[in-house]
Amino acid sequence: MLTIILTIVGLVAALLAFGFFRSADHRNITLDNEVTINASMDEVFDLVRYLENFPRWSPFLAQDPDQQYEVRGVDGKPGATFHWNGRGGKDVGFQEIITVEDAKYIEMRCDIQKPFVAHPTFAYTFKQTPQGVRVSQHFNVKSGAVDALFMWAFGARKEMDSTNQQGLDLLKQAAEKTP
Repeated sequence: MLTIILTIVGLVAALLAFGFFRSADHRNITLDNEVTINASMDEVFDLVRYLENFPRWSPFLAQDPDQQYEVRGVDGKPGATFHWNGRGGKDVGFQEIITVEDAKYIEMRCDIQKPFVAHPTFAYTFKQTPQGVRVSQHFNVKSGAVDALFMWAFGARKEMDSTNQQGLDLLKQAAEKTP
């Protein structure tokens, strides 16, 4: 009986060690996505800069149409925040504008409180190209070892990347006014 218990404990310890080893790259997740939009620089930049426009291209609102939200502060300026409460209070947080450089760069910080605690950042750069306005999104989130283990186990990196690209695709639709 003791041999069986020690074997089970050893297997659990080995699985946890393997999981922590495999999940190490989830302690600091960085994702880069981009989209080229056939619209004016001002229109594209303002869709991102003014948080009142976020519902037009939010992947989170697309996934949860009943989400409640409000903008606080001076919209479009550092310190303005977009607060959300979704899925019956199970998805709560806010994003805050940190930096705005006209027609060049916007940085936002999120404070996710539910369903987990996280503080990702989003940085958007804008560049006029012959094909249109290229919007590049740089996403970063850091986490502890246990959170990284769960993110690895549940494929969070792929889901985050997909959601971020969905947001940029919705931004393109909103700017180009396509259904």
